[in-house]
Amino acid sequence: MAKELGEFLKSRRARVRPEDVGLPDLGGRRRVPGLRREELAQLAGVSADYYMRLEQGRGGGVSEEVLDALARALRLDDDERGYLFGLARPRRAARRPRRARRAASPRLRNLLDSMHDAPAYVIDHRTDILAWNRMAAALMLDFGALPPDERNWARLCFLDPRAAEIFPEWELKARETVAYLRLHAVDHPDDRRLAELVGGLSLKSELFRRLWTDHNVREKTHGEKRFHHPLVGDLWLTFQTLSVLGEEDQVLVAYAPEPGSASADALRLIGMVGAEQH
Repeated sequence: MAKELGEFLKSRRARVRPEDVGLPDLGGRRRVPGLRREELAQLAGVSADYYMRLEQGRGGGVSEEVLDALARALRLDDDERGYLFGLARPRRAARRPRRARRAASPRLRNLLDSMHDAPAYVIDHRTDILAWNRMAAALMLDFGALPPDERNWARLCFLDPRAAEIFPEWELKARETVAYLRLHAVDHPDDRRLAELVGGLSLKSELFRRLWTDHNVREKTHGEKRFHHPLVGDLWLTFQTLSVLGEEDQVLVAYAPEPGSASADALRLIGMVGAEQH
């Protein structure tokens, strides 16, 4: 994790301009984007030599005070701050090997099935799609027709051309997926399937490789997503992500339209046609 920590710090340092943190512009062309190492070390209250060792992956036992100071100096948001602490203090490897693929619990599947009007699915930290309801399949993909190993949002985004048809803002979806995957990867350093997923996508997709090395991290919480459906065209849905108590690393993502909107009418039509086809 020391190498990952150094790369993350370097990527965040390049993002902060001197004027953003009140440093004077002394003129002349800067040889590095963002802050210099010495400038960040000064802002964080550590020696330039100590900070250089951190970026070079040679630091160890970083204190909470130093991490807090670096987070403030780099203007990290909550997701990035948590990621920084995770890199500096990784979890111990699990004593028992993690199961290759987990499944959503029967009670969770029952909940999904009861959501007749709202597209919803359950994913884990790898973005594996563990369960979904009829409306999710009608709006997006018939996930059940995919081989189990391909029921994964990261794989679909970068290796399946249908993803660009479903999401008109496909590159935004791709960025969000990589940021979610990287955020949760820090908590699972012993996850062989996750490492294989990242390695395989890095080999097969230049865009994934570039986005992964950007070190952006973001939790999936709530927001709005634009979909395209061959029956109704474009529709806009808000989404909410809910943690599943008792199911480690699983979240339920549910979508809904604005009541009375054209998107609500479109989603209703998609549901009616999907029901007839089943």
